Amino acid sequence: MKAYAYGANGAEITDVAKPAPKGTQVLVRVRACGLNRADLGMTKGHVHGSAGGVGTVLGMEWAGEVAELGPEAKGVKIGDKVMGSGTAAFAEYTLADHGRLFRAPSNMNFDEACTLPVALATMHNAVVTVGGLQAGQSVMIQGASSGVGLMGLQIAKFKGAKLVIGSSTDASRRSRLKEFGADLAVDSSDPTWVDQVLQATSGEGVDLIVDQISGPVASQNLKATKVKGRIVNVGRLGGTHADFNFDLHAARRISYIGVTFRTRTIDEIREIFEQVRKDIWPAVEARKLQLPIDKVFAFDDISKAFAHMEANKHLGKIVVTL
Repeated sequence: MKAYAYGANGAEITDVAKPAPKGTQVLVRVRACGLNRADLGMTKGHVHGSAGGVGTVLGMEWAGEVAELGPEAKGVKIGDKVMGSGTAAFAEYTLADHGRLFRAPSNMNFDEACTLPVALATMHNAVVTVGGLQAGQSVMIQGASSGVGLMGLQIAKFKGAKLVIGSSTDASRRSRLKEFGADLAVDSSDPTWVDQVLQATSGEGVDLIVDQISGPVASQNLKATKVKGRIVNVGRLGGTHADFNFDLHAARRISYIGVTFRTRTIDEIREIFEQVRKDIWPAVEARKLQLPIDKVFAFDDISKAFAHMEANKHLGKIVVTL
């Protein structure tokens, strides 16, 4: 089958063996894939958790149809329209655990459905489960113009946050954050952004920051979080190392929590997907939680899709269709 893999010549389209499902696995005929920042790193040979390196079929998010079931797979049947996340998504067929699937709503096409699994699972977990957002509280999403960030804004607003703040260093994308639930949009590269957040929260700071940047904003986040507030570290696009004011962290008694899918067990991931189904799935089906598609590329042009992502001028998701 046709796949986009990292090999001796870098990332390229190649032929690989069609996989066969075992145990609780489901074989999916892929129709569309969503690109993610981690994919971009892996096209350059970087490792992301247990994925990456020579011989890796790339991709982690897709939508398609169930083609075959492993002997222990439950909850879906052959022909079902599904969307999910995992590994080796950029191929004609991919394998997924039966608990790492969502049934694609009937009112969504494959292009739309493939944009949602990573964003929904990541941000529901970060904002609601780990972040503990309650109705009436305030939340800030650092790096809000990414697909995952835009979903974070929407989930926070849907769950009743009284104030939603989003950051983006790009003026054009920042100007659009209010379309997705932001009451205030700030530039995290502007030294005054903390003052803007404090002004918007009567000097207290926000209840919760979901941070996709870290690096240079790590200690600034502490200043922008209220006493006994929470910071959930989801991503580190701005850097994995930086100055951290431990005294301020202690003085404000902030709960600082790191999350990633890379070290979670399959049971933990299944639970995250189940929480999405239980808590916000009606809003997904009603299209109250959705992401804009920036551009769609044919699979044969997947290298152009990654060039478009690397240019970093897009808002929302970049999609590749098969």
